[in-house]
Amino acid sequence: MEKIIEEQKQGTSLVLDQKEGNSKKLFIESYGCQMNFSDSEIVASILTNEGYNTTQNLEEADLVLVNTCSIRDKAEQTIRKRLEKYNAVKKINPSMKVGVLGCMAERLKDKFLEEEKIVDMVVGPDAYKDIPNLLKEVEEGRDAINVILSKEETYGDIQPVRLSSNGITAFVSITRGCDNMCTFCVVPFTRGRERSREPQSILEEIQDLVNRGFKEVTLLGQNVDSYLWYGGGLKKDFDKATDMQKATSVDFAQLLDMCATQFPKMRFRFSTSNPQDMHLEVIETMAKHHNICNYIHLPVQSGSTRILKEMNRQHTREEYMALIDNIYRIIPDISLSQDMISGFPTETEEDHQDTLSLMEYVKYDFGFMFAYSERPGTLAARKMEDDVPEEVKKRRLNEIIDLQQKHGLERTQRFVGQVVEVLIEKDSKRSDKHWSGRNSQNTVVVFPKENYKPGDFVNVKITDCTAATLIGEAVGYSEIMN
Repeated sequence: MEKIIEEQKQGTSLVLDQKEGNSKKLFIESYGCQMNFSDSEIVASILTNEGYNTTQNLEEADLVLVNTCSIRDKAEQTIRKRLEKYNAVKKINPSMKVGVLGCMAERLKDKFLEEEKIVDMVVGPDAYKDIPNLLKEVEEGRDAINVILSKEETYGDIQPVRLSSNGITAFVSITRGCDNMCTFCVVPFTRGRERSREPQSILEEIQDLVNRGFKEVTLLGQNVDSYLWYGGGLKKDFDKATDMQKATSVDFAQLLDMCATQFPKMRFRFSTSNPQDMHLEVIETMAKHHNICNYIHLPVQSGSTRILKEMNRQHTREEYMALIDNIYRIIPDISLSQDMISGFPTETEEDHQDTLSLMEYVKYDFGFMFAYSERPGTLAARKMEDDVPEEVKKRRLNEIIDLQQKHGLERTQRFVGQVVEVLIEKDSKRSDKHWSGRNSQNTVVVFPKENYKPGDFVNVKITDCTAATLIGEAVGYSEIMN
C-alpha cells in the first residue's frame, strides 16, 4: 500500500534499442509500483548481455517474463490472467519459456511451479543476477527457482537499461527491502530486510544519466528516508557497526545534499517517504537546493492514532501533524501527497472521521486511496478479522476521495497568476501544439510549444487550471538552464 501504483503503466511491455548480434527475443511485462519497473530495467540489462533483445510481440518471444506485485488482490488476478494468455501462446510455440519475477514470485513459488505448473522459472527480487544460471536449468528441462532474499544485494554494480524512457526523467534505486512491519503490507516478506546502496555507485549512475542528457532523477526506495550507508549490510545492524563506520556513514539528508550539489543542472525527486523516518535535516536540505523539488509523498494510511497502532505504524496522529507543521514552516509552497486506507479491521466511524479531519488539517495536493483488502501473509491477515462490511469500506473510501478532489482543486488553484518552473517532458495528451511537464510541486503544466523542446526548463505564467492540470504560457527559460 505504501507504494504508488500508476494505473496507466500497469502491464506495459518494455522495449529498448536492439543490440547487434543478439538473436533471442525477450518479452517483459511489469505490474505494481515503480520499484518493479526499475527492477525490469535491471533484468533487461542482465539479459541483453545474454543474447536477448526485447520484443513487444508476445508470439515471437523465446522468453516471457512478468514482473509481479502482491500489494493488491486486483494485481494478482490480472497477472494470473496474463499467465493464462502466455500459456495459450506456449501451446503454439512450445519452446517459449515463461518466468515470474518479483513479489508474487516469492510468495507463490510452490503454487506456480509445482501445483499449477504454469511457469518454468520463478525469480525473487534479490535473485535477478542468477537468471542466466536459471535459464540453463530451464533449457535442460528442469524447473528453476531462486527466491532467496539477500542481506547485501542492491544491484549497485548493474547499470540499468532505460526501458520505455522519454530520455528526460529516470528512476535511480537507492534502497531495497523494508524494515517497517506494517500489519497490512507484504513488502518485508517479499523484498526482505532493508539495505542501502553505496553512495558512489548512485552518483556514478546519475553521472551516466547526465552524460546521456537526462534532466530529472527520482531517488527510489520502499522507504528512502531511512537510507543509511555505513559500508554495507542491513540497516538494522547499524548498531553493531564500528566507530569508524558510524563516523563515516551517509544518511538520506547527506545523500540528497551530495546529489543536488554535484549535479546542479539535474532536478531531483524522491519516493517513498515514511513519516517516522522523515527528519528535519531532509526538509532543510530540500529548502537549501533549488534543484530538489518541493514535493513529498508522505503516506499516513489513517488519521486515527488507534488505527495507526493497529497498523503498526511507528507514529501517532499528533506526531504526523507536528511533522506537517514543520514541513510547511520550512517550505511553505511544498506539495504533499498521501496514501490512505479505508475500512482497516476494527475501524469505527469515529476513526474514519479522524482521517477526514486529518485531511482537512494537511490539505494534500494528491492522494492514492484504497479500500482495505486482506493480503495473504501479512500480520493483519493472520491476526485480524476483516470485519468492516464492504459497503461501509466503499462509502468511507468515496468520502475520502471526494474530500481529496476538493482539496486537490484548491491546491492547484493556488498557482494561478504565479510563474512556475516546468521541465518539458512530452506532448500534451490533448494537443500536439502544447507541451506537457511538471512543476517542482509535481503538478502537470501544459502550455503552447513555441520554440521550446523536451528537456528544457521553462518559466511558465499560469493563467488557468483544472482539478489536476495547470494551463499557462512560457515566459522564458528558467535559471537552471544558464
